Amino acid sequence: MSTQDQGPETEPADATGAGAGPAVPALVGVIGGGRMGAGIAQSFAAAGSEVAVAEGSARAAAAARDRIAAGLRRAAERGRLTEPVDRILGRITMLESVAALPSAADLVVEAVPEDAALKARLLAAAEGAVGVDTVLATNTSSLSVTELAAALVRPGRFIGMHFFNPVPASELVEIVVAPETLPGTVRAATEWTHALGKQDVVVRDSPGFASSRLGLALGLEAIRMVEEGVAEPEAIDAAMRLGYKHPMGPLRLTDLVGLDVRLAIAEHLHTTLGERFAPPRLLRDKVARGELGRKSGQGFYPWP
Repeated sequence: MSTQDQGPETEPADATGAGAGPAVPALVGVIGGGRMGAGIAQSFAAAGSEVAVAEGSARAAAAARDRIAAGLRRAAERGRLTEPVDRILGRITMLESVAALPSAADLVVEAVPEDAALKARLLAAAEGAVGVDTVLATNTSSLSVTELAAALVRPGRFIGMHFFNPVPASELVEIVVAPETLPGTVRAATEWTHALGKQDVVVRDSPGFASSRLGLALGLEAIRMVEEGVAEPEAIDAAMRLGYKHPMGPLRLTDLVGLDVRLAIAEHLHTTLGERFAPPRLLRDKVARGELGRKSGQGFYPWP
């Protein structure tokens, strides 16, 4: 049944069983098998969910599966899995289109690049493929969840679930609530987050939410300090690690996130929040040169 065939929205059922703690969704769809999508798929599959990952072609689906398998092998080497890699991989199915998402999915998480039109198109396609009880979530780190919801017939079952990189090791999921999001949708998203062994923070939909807005402000100022010759990247990062107990400095974190991703978020927040988020020239120049951080081998640091 398509979402368009259904009447008024009802609250999603609780994600817990009677007398039990939070449980992961039985069946999860993930749209996009890049670094974030692969991490989300890995996390749910390792926790016991059946997972279907939708990509745009057979080649992209195969690459996504390889990415997930590599992540699982790394987790196994670190003693973080409770089951063999092959058994967890057996719970993951690769799809070649969003239209092939299973209608019985409890949750579908969109995890494609930060392009609002692309996200809206894929979310609308997913809504048409899944059942009326499915919760749809976007992994956006900065785009308006409210505006993305406008593309949907049933916005009450839509929410932001902002995972952090690397997803399997990160402890946080930022739950972003739009005006039309139903309370039951928020409850289900937070319970699923806890079932993954992660902690939620619930925020109202606003530009950059809480994490991206604060993290970007620090990162952009650190880049300006390099640009102005205040200190070398290593010194700036050490100041935040040693003086403020950050697990890593803002410039190394920028390399891990991707300078292109940071630039896209900065441009969006510059438009919505003003000059305080104007991207530094150094950031633009590095992205133009292809110095994108760890994924390209060079950012503010060289990467093997």
